[in-house]
Amino acid sequence: MKGWLHLACIALMCLLPAATRAAPAVTASQDRRIAITFDDLPWASLDPNTPLPAQGTVPPRIAAESVRLLQAIEGTGTPAIGFVNSARLLVGGQPQADRTAMLDAWLDAGLELGNHTDTHADLHIVGIQAYEDDILACDRVLRPLLAKRGREPQWFRHPYLRTGRTPEDKAAMGAFLAAHGYRIAPVTVTSSDWIWAAAYAKALDRGDAATQAKLRAQYVPYLLRRVNYFEHRSIRLLGYALPQVMLLHANALNADTYPDFVAGLRARGYRFVDLDEAMRDPAYRRADKFTGALGTSWIHRWAIAAGRSWKFYGGEPTSPKWVTDLAGVPPE
Repeated sequence: MKGWLHLACIALMCLLPAATRAAPAVTASQDRRIAITFDDLPWASLDPNTPLPAQGTVPPRIAAESVRLLQAIEGTGTPAIGFVNSARLLVGGQPQADRTAMLDAWLDAGLELGNHTDTHADLHIVGIQAYEDDILACDRVLRPLLAKRGREPQWFRHPYLRTGRTPEDKAAMGAFLAAHGYRIAPVTVTSSDWIWAAAYAKALDRGDAATQAKLRAQYVPYLLRRVNYFEHRSIRLLGYALPQVMLLHANALNADTYPDFVAGLRARGYRFVDLDEAMRDPAYRRADKFTGALGTSWIHRWAIAAGRSWKFYGGEPTSPKWVTDLAGVPPE
């Protein structure tokens, strides 16, 4: 089947009733490992147009949320890598010390940083040359920041998980990134955490503590269902539980729920590893031939390349309508 037909099948399967979504049993011997990654550092809602408070350029609420996220990661003892959009460090085109300090705090906590382009550019829209320029703009910020600690950037995450509209574009990007010392950071566990985060931000803005609590209580089980879904899909495709790579975003909701999410995964038997360890699994050496616009999991990409039928893709957990309504986005 062609790639776009597969994507249509994925969308249709998401509408099937739960009874048709049975997943294979997972044995106790499965070695469950997961690497946690965060996109859009220093903060997902921090951009050059953020209204400035009286002092500094980071609004106090964002500064406090960032501290909470780092404390949550450190407190759980989990490795993590954050992917940086360097334009978020600017105001009026000028770098801001307090924004850069948020990245320094990340490194001081013993965590990693990777390149996510300067402006969160979309490769499928801007084209190869502009995209490469955006990568290099972020590299010029990230490389000296890491060099102060005797390190250098090695991981790149494609914004929107769009990796090239043609095989030729994908090959060109792979060669460019390798020439600059970068490895592509894939994602096997995707989620719509950005939708939940938008709803949570609105509840925070209006001081609605009840809705905040309701979102937190339902968000963690939603994330755990997403992990479970892709775990089972990896078993169906590969025959074992793949060491997963999960994409989250640097936002208030993740800051306030991360310890509960970690506890839920540990209760299921997961160990937390860094991105490099997860990527040692041979499955990650499979070719990614996907050229569609959908930011889908690498497990689905490999399944499409393997010619899996439409039955493989169904049952992805979706966000409840009350959450999408509150976030102001269409239902999934």
